[in-house]
Amino acid sequence: MWLKSRAVQMWARRLHVYISMALLLVVLFFSVTGVTLNRPELFEASKPTIQSQTLALPSDLFVVQNERLKPDANAFQRFLVEQANVSGRPSGLDIYAEIENGELLIGEVSMDFKGPGYNASVFADVVMQTVEVETTDYGVIALLNDLHKGRNSGEVWKWFIDITALLMIFFVITGVCLLLPKKKTLNTSIKWTLFGSALSWFIYFVAVP
Repeated sequence: MWLKSRAVQMWARRLHVYISMALLLVVLFFSVTGVTLNRPELFEASKPTIQSQTLALPSDLFVVQNERLKPDANAFQRFLVEQANVSGRPSGLDIYAEIENGELLIGEVSMDFKGPGYNASVFADVVMQTVEVETTDYGVIALLNDLHKGRNSGEVWKWFIDITALLMIFFVITGVCLLLPKKKTLNTSIKWTLFGSALSWFIYFVAVP
């Protein structure tokens, strides 16, 4: 069988060792955060840190054109990052405005910034030229849990999780390849695999209503 060839075994051994070392800290991270997610009552984080601030809104960020309130969204986001020190991924702008004869009577703008274990709510009153920013930091445990789930973590982190999952699959496959030539060890491993699978199914049917 070609899987038992010397070349395949050599590459399987190399990949198995190198992948295990590359994923050492990553597997530990996902293992630990798996426990913190599964047992939140044992890892109650401290109360969220909430901070509020009010800033003066520059007049050139929102202008009235053709009876509509036109935002400079990019400049508004830069202003918030620089002046309010917000972070995370910004949402779209939610704008409510009432304009009469080119005069802005009501101009309200809201948006959110979300990141792992973090949230910032923004409300701007264009008429009063003020911005209210409330940031919430949920703590380290919430940060780690959100990273585990890929929540509000960005596209790069999602790719990192995908690549990690693929490498773990390769780790399992190369481990099986290394067992194939060793009949006694393979037979014992198959028995443990069947036992573990049967136990998992049993626990599932007993524990899950």
